[in-house]
Amino acid sequence: MHVLVIGANGTTGKMVVEKLANSEQHLVRAMVRKTEQAPTMEKLGARPIIADLENEFDYVMEDVNAVIFAAGSGPDTGSDKTTAVDEMGAKKAIDYAREKGIERFIMLSSVGADDPSIASDNETFHHYLKAKHDADVHLINSGLNFTIVRPGALVDSPATGKITAGTKLQSTDGSITREDVATVLVESLLVEGLHNKSFEMVNGSTDIEQALETL
Repeated sequence: MHVLVIGANGTTGKMVVEKLANSEQHLVRAMVRKTEQAPTMEKLGARPIIADLENEFDYVMEDVNAVIFAAGSGPDTGSDKTTAVDEMGAKKAIDYAREKGIERFIMLSSVGADDPSIASDNETFHHYLKAKHDADVHLINSGLNFTIVRPGALVDSPATGKITAGTKLQSTDGSITREDVATVLVESLLVEGLHNKSFEMVNGSTDIEQALETL
């Protein structure tokens, strides 16, 4: 597939780009905000394209047939940036994908995005989950062939290759490595059983491929 990665310069995004580029099944276009980020994408094996989620960026959807949305405002930004990137940026990407007839849209969301009220005692986290929730709902109602991936807390440990995944996990207190998340995002592109589904995941005891096939 010809895959566009939005949020390609993020920690998880770079891993997604590299895994796509190393695959024999995909060609990858990496959306980055700054021209100085382009050489990094080229070294990873991607074709960089400069665009900003807070502006118009419909042109990035040309000549691709799948999108992985891995962008996020980050923990050190304010609520305005969270709204601009995690909600409005995602919604624009979804709308552009629908207009361009994109075949697959993979959304990196978060555990708790289905019910932001679980973080009602934490204003910042509640706002983040609400932004993710609204973007997810927009995708679900878009008519696109989607998969929404909702990981637990992200950690920078080495990949384990194993997860616990389900539509709704009994416990989401666990964490998951960024590299395992990147693997799931890439693998989700071609798993037909994940079409139009949302799922939660943390690191666990099941091989990623098997876990995705049994969802």
